[in-house]
Amino acid sequence: MRALIQRVSSGSVDIPSEKYFASIGKGMVILLGVKVGDLEEDALFVADKCSNLRIFEDDNEKMNLALNEIGGEVLVISQFTLYGDTQKGNRPSFIEAARPEVAIPLYEKFIERMKQNIGSEKVKAGIFGSMMTVSINNDGPVTVIIESKEK
Repeated sequence: MRALIQRVSSGSVDIPSEKYFASIGKGMVILLGVKVGDLEEDALFVADKCSNLRIFEDDNEKMNLALNEIGGEVLVISQFTLYGDTQKGNRPSFIEAARPEVAIPLYEKFIERMKQNIGSEKVKAGIFGSMMTVSINNDGPVTVIIESKEK
């Protein structure tokens, strides 16, 4: 499982076809990709790492604080293209990305764990498989990648 995390001053997702809109203030936008072979333990590991990631500045302007310490929010967006392989040719191959029947439950498990870790009201998400317009106001900019353990 791969999470691309961006520290944000705000973020939002708009899905007109679903009449859905969600937004957050200060916190993280997490683009989440699920790989073939990922298990529930991968979702829990990555969610815990994201929850505890110290990328927010303290009073000394050092990245030393986690989401809970700043009252931050999270917007989670499914992103199978994080597993796009571009080694051969110019068109990405997505054979490493998990199929929806595997990816959806793990995406939902990740969101559930984030809610347990930082509070339900602090976690918003896109809709898996939908065409979404995502707005990210990157703060810093700070962008970090977390991968689940190698199998």
